[in-house]
Amino acid sequence: MPENHQTPELELIPDAIVDRRRRRTSQLIWLIPVLAALIGLSLAIKSYMDRGPVITIIFKSGEGIEAAKTKIKYKDVQIGEVKSVTISKDRSHVVVTAEFKKDAEGLLVEDTLFWVVKPRISGGTVSGLGTLMGGSYIGMDVGKSKQSKYDFTGLEDPPVVTMDEPGAQFKLHAADIGSLNIKSPVFFRRMQVGEVISYELDKDGKGVTLKVFIRTPFDRFVKAGTLFWHASGIDFTMDASGLKVNSESMVSLLLGGIAFQTPEDSVDIRPAPANSTFTLFTTKEEALKRIDSIVETYLLVFKESVRGLSIGAPVDLRGVTVGEVSRISVELDTRNKRFVMPVEVKFYPERLRAHSRSISKISPRQSSKQLVNALVSNGMRAQIRSGNLLTGQLYITLDFFPKASPASVDWAQNPPEFPTTPGNMEQFQTMLMQIVQKIEKLPLEELSGDTRKTLQSLETTLKNADRLLKNVDAVVVPETRLMLEDARKTLNEANKALAGAKQTLSVDAPLQRDLRETLREVSRAAQSLRVLGDYLEQHPEALISGKKEEKR
Repeated sequence: MPENHQTPELELIPDAIVDRRRRRTSQLIWLIPVLAALIGLSLAIKSYMDRGPVITIIFKSGEGIEAAKTKIKYKDVQIGEVKSVTISKDRSHVVVTAEFKKDAEGLLVEDTLFWVVKPRISGGTVSGLGTLMGGSYIGMDVGKSKQSKYDFTGLEDPPVVTMDEPGAQFKLHAADIGSLNIKSPVFFRRMQVGEVISYELDKDGKGVTLKVFIRTPFDRFVKAGTLFWHASGIDFTMDASGLKVNSESMVSLLLGGIAFQTPEDSVDIRPAPANSTFTLFTTKEEALKRIDSIVETYLLVFKESVRGLSIGAPVDLRGVTVGEVSRISVELDTRNKRFVMPVEVKFYPERLRAHSRSISKISPRQSSKQLVNALVSNGMRAQIRSGNLLTGQLYITLDFFPKASPASVDWAQNPPEFPTTPGNMEQFQTMLMQIVQKIEKLPLEELSGDTRKTLQSLETTLKNADRLLKNVDAVVVPETRLMLEDARKTLNEANKALAGAKQTLSVDAPLQRDLRETLREVSRAAQSLRVLGDYLEQHPEALISGKKEEKR
């Protein structure tokens, strides 16, 4: 069969033709995953570019914090979210990782603070009640630093004041914290103007340092010479000035408190800069005592009892406090063989010099000497007086005694001795004993004997006159008889009077016995008054409560 001849069956099979266009379509299919990858990459890049800063916050516990649920808010606006909560390797704290929005990056600076907002009852106030429904969240307070930071240590309690609140902080140094705590109020003229924001023990352990925040505009009343003192609870004192009860407010009764004031006569009235340090005194009285820049010490020597006189008792000049008692002791006077009571007092001469133009031109020390010498030469003496019969408290008064013995101040001693005079109770006892001694010295028996002799002589004279009248009666004329009878009656009356006087002045007469008994009673009463005076001087409270029974 020839080669060019095909069978009919083969002639019926069509030839294969390559379709070039269909090959291009199959190659375009690979563009779909490429485009998807590019879109995903762009989304990832955009997500990375839009991602905010990630920080870590250390808390002591993870209470109220959950990953992907707990929000971070600033001024109640959500700016971040907790991503994870893990326990540290040493198991001492938890590490919270949180992511912030990109526009919140400027809020993360060195002094920014974080804390967990949850229901709290602290300082008499309730906070975080909104978290009962919405759950706890992390609050923050943005600092004022310019340095960025991404690792923080969270606070266990929220700060008392936020950093953007206007006002100023001040430091107070005290011997102890008393009843103060964080959020204890600060008062100015009984108005709450600030709070205690922190406290810490001094490094030497001898005191505490507190930080207080005074809100604007009250911070301008804190001057360089301002005084701070504890205003906690009720200040209940009973001293020589009487009973004193003082309290700032009901809040201070529960939380404690601090009060401050600038003395009106303070020289330094410049506004105090922020973070200035002041001393925190125990009471207002103690604070006001420290405003005197010049304090002089004098020694007062008393020969009487100083029971009831305590350290801190006022030294009074006609109602004005010019000093206070600083030390009380006892010494034996070997020359006179008796005990004396030396009392040291602190004297504030500025309170006297401030109103004297002539003295104010001289140096303080020289003017004080001149002032004291002039006062002493005019009769000024120190004397112990009772300030309160209920408490028995005594105080020292400075007053003028014109009849006082001449005295002077020996400035060579250290401290110089200021002259004293006995107190009123001792003077009363001395006068009473003088009266008793004068009564005891009266010659009552001799006076009674002389009186009896005089009455006997008078009786004899009357008897002789009566006999004379009887003789005359026998020879006189009847006209004079009536006159003689009148004279006789008069003599009889006189005789009766003399007899009564004789009976009265006899040794065993009732009047004599009553007189002697009365003198004895006066003597015993004087002795009792002396005992009573001694007892009242030691126990003045007996005037109110009575004498205590002695224990057997």
